[in-house]
Amino acid sequence: MQQWRSDVAVHRVQVSVTNTAETPLRIIDLRLDSGSFEPAAPVRVDTTLPKTPRTDFPITYGRARCDDDTIPPVKPTDVVATMAVGDAPAKEVRFPIPVTDPLLTRLVKYECGEHILKRSATIAFGPFERRGDDLKGTLTVTSTRPVTIDDVDGTTHYVLEPEKRRPVAELAPGAAEIPVTIRPTRCDPHAFAEAKQAYLFQVWGHTEGGETYRMIVTPPKDVQERLLDYAIDVCDFPAT
Repeated sequence: MQQWRSDVAVHRVQVSVTNTAETPLRIIDLRLDSGSFEPAAPVRVDTTLPKTPRTDFPITYGRARCDDDTIPPVKPTDVVATMAVGDAPAKEVRFPIPVTDPLLTRLVKYECGEHILKRSATIAFGPFERRGDDLKGTLTVTSTRPVTIDDVDGTTHYVLEPEKRRPVAELAPGAAEIPVTIRPTRCDPHAFAEAKQAYLFQVWGHTEGGETYRMIVTPPKDVQERLLDYAIDVCDFPAT
């Protein structure tokens, strides 16, 4: 089980299937059954595999089951396949994923860490104005308890640069603004057309004495459109 960059935004993992025998293997559907995630419907693939070293099938997974204050341990998890070997009838087969699997551990930590951090702080994109080839503006942090913003990072398509880093800001409860600069990371029309994570900005933060967690901050649609218009202009490529 793996996850590519393009899978993150759509809550998806890749299940890699290998058939080392000469007998064809028919995979009808696949799903993830885990105590760490809400149930997700089986993904129908209906594919017959000959002897093959590896075939990847994308499947979605449910929202993580999180605690409010701590990262829960990874629960037992299976990849469940409805499958048939040769001419035999199809049946459900479970493939256990170890609770020590690094991908499972990372998915639980990232999603539940984000849940914990968002209980204490919300982040919004403030107004921006063009200055030369840069956009200057603010991130507005509204917190219910003291919060330290450890770092911020851009996306596959945009740099998000604060005035200082590590920490970016130490904030009292209430609302505060963090000055930032945005600029394109690259000027490639094809890359912008194929963007899957262009607006998934990352913020790391912690509360008093707590562990640092990451949250994904996605600007609203109108801000996304303004960022795209800005990139089209500063990169001087046609809007299509």
